[in-house]
Amino acid sequence: MNDTATPHRIDLAIIGGGAAGALTALHLLRHATTPLKVQLFEPASTLAEGIAYATPAPQHLLNVPAGRMSALPDQPADFTAYLRQVDAFPQDDDATLAGRFVPRRHYAAYLRQRLAEAEQASSAQLQVVAQAVLSLRRHEGAARLELADGTVVDARQVVLACGNSVRPIPLAGADALPHESIAEAWDYDGVRLLAGDQAIGIIGSGLSMVDSVVALFAAGQTGVLHVFSRHALMPLPHAHGAPATYDPQPLLAMGLRARLRTLRRHAREAATHGIPWQSVMERIRPLGKALWQTLDEADQRRFLRHAVRHWDVHRHRIAEEVHVQLRDALADGRLQLHRVRLQGVVETDTGLRLTALSHGAAVQWDLGALVNATGVETRAEGLRNPLLRQLLAEGIARPGPHGLGLDSEAAGDRLIDADGTAHGAIGVLGSLRIGTLWESLAVPELRQQAEDAARHAVRQLEAAMP
Repeated sequence: MNDTATPHRIDLAIIGGGAAGALTALHLLRHATTPLKVQLFEPASTLAEGIAYATPAPQHLLNVPAGRMSALPDQPADFTAYLRQVDAFPQDDDATLAGRFVPRRHYAAYLRQRLAEAEQASSAQLQVVAQAVLSLRRHEGAARLELADGTVVDARQVVLACGNSVRPIPLAGADALPHESIAEAWDYDGVRLLAGDQAIGIIGSGLSMVDSVVALFAAGQTGVLHVFSRHALMPLPHAHGAPATYDPQPLLAMGLRARLRTLRRHAREAATHGIPWQSVMERIRPLGKALWQTLDEADQRRFLRHAVRHWDVHRHRIAEEVHVQLRDALADGRLQLHRVRLQGVVETDTGLRLTALSHGAAVQWDLGALVNATGVETRAEGLRNPLLRQLLAEGIARPGPHGLGLDSEAAGDRLIDADGTAHGAIGVLGSLRIGTLWESLAVPELRQQAEDAARHAVRQLEAAMP
């Protein structure tokens, strides 16, 4: 039994052991110059996976080329160096490997290996604790954590790297369905086991839907896959082509409508030179945070109401080979995309019956099963992590702008409480910062956030040492 009367004392607590937490630990180990005591809290048995990188399926590919997936901003070829190290694609030359969309399973293994190497070389000491953190409260200028087993830990600095939450299925009656009739898109084994000759409905048309479709086809699905979405927009492909050369900086001084008009003009001009629109989007890739933060509140609301889905499919693209698979399945009818407003689902003698409105008319489909592919939960009110709910309920955190994620400093990573005060001892990164930064989920953003959080923690902790 744990003695909760005498808290364990550590220098840094990293809460979450998915990609965000592993990246933070990696950078902390690299930058520490003193024997800091660091604990990473993650109840899952395997580090660095979370819901994105836990898939073992070879058909689940990264959505960013390998050459841009390094965990280390100062070593941009580090991920491809790892792939060479483990002899993953021996037939590829360096340029081919850098441009390859590799199976996601490689990325978690890469992070674990780099983390192990950093542990061997670091002055800091990292301990992985297989416990969930249930509460976090301020205590004597630091933070007091209570773990699921009742252990109490006092940490001088904390980084919230809790990762992504699954959005609940927006369909009346779904909660009453039998377990074997419904699966979350990130329950990779559960989705695969649904494959057969029955029709399957997939709720949502984004990246999670793509994962489900390719997994079901790989598992032998012969029945029709029906994709239901309010906008019926699917992710678009990456493309090879010359880079666009326009200057994106003037966009920052424009309102939302002017930006959209300007980007469309740049895309038309690029096309006249044989340059794909994807290259136009790549030019604004480094400006994601600035593009969001330079919009006024009204334009941010307009973006969320009218443009966000179009942004998603153009900005968060998929490998061309995966897009071809979807395109071919749509062409031969194995995959059908429906623009609808969902009404409900009920169990029948033969399976499920889903009802919806399409162009104002009631329609229905008889299905064998459903997959929830609605993606990442970004609304603060919808977060189901007990720790995050406790932080919000007690005012230690507050919802981010527009109710998205948790509020944090615009120019830093400190968590902001209900009174608008930034916590000097609590940092936050990843999807929880979406309301503040907007672009905050992909590895190119995560690795920089993780390094910034680690540097901040090291500076604060080492400066306070005698």
